[in-house]
Amino acid sequence: MNMEYLLLYGAIAGAAIGAHLLLRARRERGNAAAQIEARQAGLNEPASLHPVVNPARCIGSGGCVSACPEGALGIINGRATLINASSCIGHGACAAACPVEAITLVFGTERRGIDIPRVSPDFESNVPGLFIAGELGGMGLIRKAASQGVQAIDAVRRRKAASPDELDVLIVGAGPAGIAAGLAAIEHKLRYRLIEQEDSMGGAVYHYPRAKIAMTAPVKLPLVGTVRMTEVSKERLLEFWHDIVRKTGLKLHFRERMERIEPDAGSFVVHTSAGTHRARSVLLAIGRRGSPRKLDVPGEELPKVVYRLVDAEQYRGQHVLVVGGGDSALEAALQLSQQPGTTVQLSYRSDAFSRVKQKNRSALQQAADDGRIELLLESQVEAIEPSRVVLKGKAGRMARPNDAVIVCAGGILPTPLLQEMGIEFDTRHGQA
Repeated sequence: MNMEYLLLYGAIAGAAIGAHLLLRARRERGNAAAQIEARQAGLNEPASLHPVVNPARCIGSGGCVSACPEGALGIINGRATLINASSCIGHGACAAACPVEAITLVFGTERRGIDIPRVSPDFESNVPGLFIAGELGGMGLIRKAASQGVQAIDAVRRRKAASPDELDVLIVGAGPAGIAAGLAAIEHKLRYRLIEQEDSMGGAVYHYPRAKIAMTAPVKLPLVGTVRMTEVSKERLLEFWHDIVRKTGLKLHFRERMERIEPDAGSFVVHTSAGTHRARSVLLAIGRRGSPRKLDVPGEELPKVVYRLVDAEQYRGQHVLVVGGGDSALEAALQLSQQPGTTVQLSYRSDAFSRVKQKNRSALQQAADDGRIELLLESQVEAIEPSRVVLKGKAGRMARPNDAVIVCAGGILPTPLLQEMGIEFDTRHGQA
């Protein structure tokens, strides 16, 4: 009888193990196919900070895969692998989730280098008084970006402004580094101004998908103290930043874009979209994605024009135009087309979509065939009006009723602007 039970249990265990191995093999084949698809579509080069897996240390636990909300990682041949490098946004949740520390976060690859500004240990660039912290300086991790902002302000306060008409520091960017720097400026009683080109705080966090982001290490912030978050969603992170602003009185100036910075007698004259400011020091806490590329057409300044899709549901029942031909544009159009009562047009200047994922291309074609998306290939926006948009296409000018325009045309990297200021860069090829 005991032998019969042993055989039965053994058969059950064997079946369970067999099913597990079968499912794992199926997932690995899917990951391998996704990796090949990404390479064929030209999506195998990471934009910035990204993971490199040491195969000798990786045990294939899958913890990093589960922690990556963008689906950039997968298991192939029992080891974690970057299968869709272009989707990686560099928040480092994968490295934090690895139980054996097999992941290193690096910049650039052997084929494609990434330019990182050269800074001192207190994050001052080669231009005295001009500091760089956070994602632009190569650190997208929330905890470390915030720490850099604080350290930079510690150096800034040693060169306080001599004139009452001069700011001690002008902080550009309201991501983790900029917010932490602003809190440190309040703590040290500095005269500061914190500007943000968009209408929201959070920096790169704002662009994270609706998924869990790991924050295993505590974040220490001036005026707030140590904040411990083991796992937190994008929405909770943004709520956290807003709560800090309310409690501390941190002043932010939204929709104010930094245009250029001019050194002047040991200080700086900062030209922004809202005017001119004089500051003893400047802290650049901006992202590497730079400013969104604009259409430069009449009406683009209307509040209904945005440069990313955050929540498709807010456009329910509206007429929406999406402009662009990359994956972000296709994915935005597809999400919008699923909203009840929403009409969607997708405008692209070329006659076909290139360098996009095959699954997005196929889903878009299906949505167009079903009448959920109107494809306007070889078209360009001529004007944006309060209740409609005017486009120019193969057949001439055409107008569509419109409540919102979402421009997904990429960004203008800040590197040339910084080089004009005299900031020096180092090029990294797969280096931490």
